[in-house]
Amino acid sequence: MVKIKKVNTSLRLEKKVLKALKILAIEKETSVQAIIENLIHEYIKKNKGKSEK
Repeated sequence: MVKIKKVNTSLRLEKKVLKALKILAIEKETSVQAIIENLIHEYIKKNKGKSEK
């Protein structure tokens, strides 16, 4: 098994957004970190190769 090194970062969210995200994580039996990381991977995949204007 290959262990992927992770680093810490900071993220500021509206209180109600974080609360909703935590509830979803509990309902999906996952973590807020996993949800955010998956969303970031999707965003990068979708936008890779696109130039910003």
